[in-house]
Parts: sequence; C-alpha cells; structure tokens
Amino acid sequence: MEMPAPVQTYFDADQRGDGAALMTAFAPDALVKDERHSYLGHAKIGAWWRDAKQQYAHQAAPFEMKTEGGRISVRAMVRGNFPSSPVTLAYHFLLAEDGIAELEILP
Repeated sequence: MEMPAPVQTYFDADQRGDGAALMTAFAPDALVKDERHSYLGHAKIGAWWRDAKQQYAHQAAPFEMKTEGGRISVRAMVRGNFPSSPVTLAYHFLLAEDGIAELEILP
C-alpha cells in the first residue's frame, strides 16, 4: 500500500520504536487525539508516544487506506501489552505542507 510520505514515516518509525524519526512526520503545531486526550505540539506528542510505547509495547500494521475530503484514514492491526490485543484501530490523518497537522486514533 502506498501512503503519503508523512504517514509512511509515522508507521515506519513507530514500528522501529524510533521516536525522533516519528516526530519528523509531524508539523510543529500538530495535534494528536487519542483515548479522549489531546496532545498539541512536538513536546506533548513525543511524550504521549513514548509513554504509550513504554506502557503497551504496541506495533501497528497498516492494512487499508482511504482518502476522504482531505483526510487520510488508515486502518491498522495493533498488537501489544493490553487486554484486547490485537485490535483494529483507525488512524485519521490531516496533512499540511510541513507534515501531519492532525492525527486522531479511534477504535
């Protein structure tokens, strides 16, 4: 599956556990929404990702992508250290010129 570069960077870096590379996918003022919380900017997004990785040791394997009205939706099978593993999650991306402007992760 061919994904836009920032989205591919996000999933590749996440699978490698490379937080520095993952952050290059995001615009400086990006917003992430996950589990009813919001994280604005590189510092908060980086902390969110590191905390989640440490707690759940999750790996996301994308298997479907759709583009709808400027949003890119990617469904991924996510495995990790949590009771319902594996689960399918939907990653909804909004891109800007400088990377991912917004990411919302939903069940």
